[in-house]
Amino acid sequence: MENYFLKDFSVESKHPSPEAQRKWRSAVALVRNPRRRFRHVADLVKRSEAQKKRKSIQEKIRVALYVQKAALQFIDAGGRIEYKLSQEAREAGFDIHPDELAAIIRSHDVRAMNVHGRVPGIAKKVKVESLDDGVSEKDIPIRQKVFGLNRYAEKQARTFWMFVWEALHDLTLIILMVCAAVSIGVGVATEGFPKGMYDGVGILLSILLVVMVTAISDYRQSLQFKRLDEEKKKIFVHVTRDGKRQKLSIYDLVVGDIVHLSIGDQVPADGIFISGYSLLIDESSLSGESEPVNVDEGRPFLLCGTKVQDGAAKMLVTTVGMRTEWGKLMETLSEGGDDETPLQVKLNGVATIIGKIGLTFAVLTFLVLTTRFLINKALLNEISVWSSVDALTLLDYFAIAVTIIVVAVPEGLPLAVTLSLAFAMSKLMSERALVRHLSACETMGSTSCICTDKTGTLTTNHMVVNKVWISDKSIEVKGKESENVVKSELSEDALSILFQVIFQNTGCEVSDVDGKFTIFGSPTETAILEFGLLLGAEFKEQRKDMNILKIEPFNSARKKMSVLVARPNGGKRAFCKGASEIILSMCNKVIDSKGEPIDLSDQQAKNVSDVINSFACEALRTLCLAYQDIDDSIVENNIPDNGYTLVAVVGIKDPVRPGVKNAVETCLAAGITVRMVTGDNINTAKAIAKECGILTPGGMAIEGPDFRNLSPEQMMEIIPKIQVMARSSPSDKHTLVTNLRKMGEVVAVTGDGTNDAPALHESDIGLAMGIAGTEVAKENADVIIMDDNFSTIVNVGRWGRSVYINIQKFVQFQLTVNVVALVLNFFSACISGAAPLTAVQLLWVNMIMDTLGALALATEPPTNELMKRPPVARGASFITKAMWRNIIGQSIYQLIVLALLNFDGKKLLGLTGSDSTAVLNTLIFNAFVFCQVFNEINSRDIEKINIFHGMFSSWVFIGVMFITVAFQVIIVEFLGAFASTVPLTWQLWLLSIGIGSISLIVAVFLKCIPVEKKINIKHHDGYEALPSGPELA
Repeated sequence: MENYFLKDFSVESKHPSPEAQRKWRSAVALVRNPRRRFRHVADLVKRSEAQKKRKSIQEKIRVALYVQKAALQFIDAGGRIEYKLSQEAREAGFDIHPDELAAIIRSHDVRAMNVHGRVPGIAKKVKVESLDDGVSEKDIPIRQKVFGLNRYAEKQARTFWMFVWEALHDLTLIILMVCAAVSIGVGVATEGFPKGMYDGVGILLSILLVVMVTAISDYRQSLQFKRLDEEKKKIFVHVTRDGKRQKLSIYDLVVGDIVHLSIGDQVPADGIFISGYSLLIDESSLSGESEPVNVDEGRPFLLCGTKVQDGAAKMLVTTVGMRTEWGKLMETLSEGGDDETPLQVKLNGVATIIGKIGLTFAVLTFLVLTTRFLINKALLNEISVWSSVDALTLLDYFAIAVTIIVVAVPEGLPLAVTLSLAFAMSKLMSERALVRHLSACETMGSTSCICTDKTGTLTTNHMVVNKVWISDKSIEVKGKESENVVKSELSEDALSILFQVIFQNTGCEVSDVDGKFTIFGSPTETAILEFGLLLGAEFKEQRKDMNILKIEPFNSARKKMSVLVARPNGGKRAFCKGASEIILSMCNKVIDSKGEPIDLSDQQAKNVSDVINSFACEALRTLCLAYQDIDDSIVENNIPDNGYTLVAVVGIKDPVRPGVKNAVETCLAAGITVRMVTGDNINTAKAIAKECGILTPGGMAIEGPDFRNLSPEQMMEIIPKIQVMARSSPSDKHTLVTNLRKMGEVVAVTGDGTNDAPALHESDIGLAMGIAGTEVAKENADVIIMDDNFSTIVNVGRWGRSVYINIQKFVQFQLTVNVVALVLNFFSACISGAAPLTAVQLLWVNMIMDTLGALALATEPPTNELMKRPPVARGASFITKAMWRNIIGQSIYQLIVLALLNFDGKKLLGLTGSDSTAVLNTLIFNAFVFCQVFNEINSRDIEKINIFHGMFSSWVFIGVMFITVAFQVIIVEFLGAFASTVPLTWQLWLLSIGIGSISLIVAVFLKCIPVEKKINIKHHDGYEALPSGPELA
């Protein structure tokens, strides 16, 4: 039924189509306040305009990049601009205008760059004395003043009063304000001052309260999103200042900074290439061109916002902030807002359907009340006699009808999703997970499969060399005492060649500050370099005699790093290290005990392979180190792919993170399959997977090359059994994710490298690593795991489930209030000719069920029980049978009790006297509110009987309960003139609370009524989903 009524209200959680977005927007009807309802919904018109603007800027950049002569005329508008440097800049020692420098880089003007003396000349003109030392900290303020800050234009944050103004745009509230104004005017004229003002002022005060509470809630929500947005924009780069390498935020960069770039980095400002190797830059984000470009001394220009696809380099920052083309593009990126989430869309549909029903009831209520009023006048022969009292009566009927619409159109439903997501995202940020897209937090609750990396996610990423095999000897490494052991086992020549393969072939840099060494590089390379330093070698001493000719950096496709150097005595030497099987297959020689190369026989190759496997079975990460001498007669600086001499096999220990095994067990209990996808040796992968509890009896471990050679049919057959994929490439990961999604799985994928971007983009949830992850990976991810910990991923899943269930609780609660308020007012109007709940009272009820209800129920923290039930399947009904059971059951109970009070209350309670009607109506209002208070407690759990579990640890829920009851007492006891109530006796207060509390007993009986079929989900891993529902009580 839900699928039929909400067929137009469906979008994908990731990359929704514009057609689906337009479809649900056109299907939405009866929106009281479009400004507020659609605040967190993408503005398709603005987005389209922003895309046109972006394309225009990209076209301009494309012209500048690829048609340089035309670009110069295009940018300079027909001629060279003369730049006049300010006196302040000259006095500070600068000799080039910021705009001139920006124009040179932007237009790739080689001629102008040559005029200024290329890199050294420009460095001097921006007051950089040494390209090794960078700028001085004391010069930062003047550089920022002259060249600007590395910040981009941003929208001004909304103030609290803007949210108040937005809340006042509610059409029904505007109508009620007009009714209140008319009521005050007519009331004062007929009943005098101040008595004639009470009804109208009561409505105005209620409106003011609703507006202020709404604005405060929305403003607090906006502050949460602002903090999250600031966290998303934090990008750090390595910079050399005052001769020291350090990590800085990109927003602290200044012109003249020396920035170190590596694979996956985003270029943080415009600049010039100083030195580096194999630098390949993806400029598609700026120019729209998909073909990457090589950057070197001949083409040294680097533009802000582009990505490093391969290689590494040092660059001199020349232009920052809004002087860069990226700065202008950044202005357009936030235009149009973020995509709406599936739950927001679905609840907009629910709100539309309920709104139509509410409008029908409101119109019918007004017609019934008016018709009865006219019939009574006709029976009394007063149809032709009208007074201001009659006008006030009709106005009151109209106000009640409008207020029914206020109650009936649940504006808070879609907004409750945003509130819950904002709360969850804020909490997750404090728990080391940064959610980049709203829908990710929501979708994570439905995840049925996690494809996780090994290194740094399941393991600590704190690597140390644990074993080394060299000269046919396997040596265990145990800290500093191993130095003498290794040296005693190896000849001087063997030790010398070991030092060469370690220190010449590394992407690390070593910083020596006051005798304290700091290594900058990947954990694997750092571990190998630390091993070399442990043996007593010195980094600079080992590197000084050899001249590097070419470097092929490590990436996930090559799985190796190679370096070509010129030897001091002539000739060249190539060094290679990487995945043990790959490097071993490239070797035809091995060094002996004297350090001399000898032929690598098949038997020796088998022995080495056995060593690799024995290391791997101990959960060690294995790498081979090799070299090859190249004759001087070969002119080309090409690094060979075979003919190497094997020097050593190193086994690197990377311990499993504490708590990972428990986190994996939690996933299995929650119906989430965990698959390890790694580039490591299959034996290493299997050993770690068993230690983590991922590889279970009956599960399969497979290597990437074997997997990619399978036919599509074979893949679909074995994928459910795969628990470990070793020696995988990024394309293997992408293929696995694509096929899992085709099989109906909701897939979360971790990634840290540039080549992981396609898999992160394809998955339902892309999880990038905050520490080891590249900027390219983070940009394509939905969630950034800031501590790289698998347990944090499980925590995201727990919060995702919490969001989903919290919204279900709120919907159950709000629909119950809707049903009771509508039916009670309508039938009371039909039978007695009067509505028991006035406009002011209904506004208060609306606030209880809307803003306060959302705060109480949509912000409940997750419980461990959430991870003991299967994930929500794709396309599952949001409003479950259990919810309908609770809504209908509670509504029937409340309607029976309130109807008895309404139609026979005076007789049952023995109420007499002139104020008996007022006392009864107040009691009905009070009992109705307390029914909602206790039903709010009931809604804390849809299926379990024990609804008090964890309630007192949720301070938001307790706070809302206290505020609701306190305001109810004030309204009844002290604001009777405005709210049409009279003070009640303590007996009637107890009766009101008693009527409300009985709903707790009703809930127990309702939850014992079975409505869902029991489904035992059995996975290939051999576990069964744990029970959920009443049996968990």
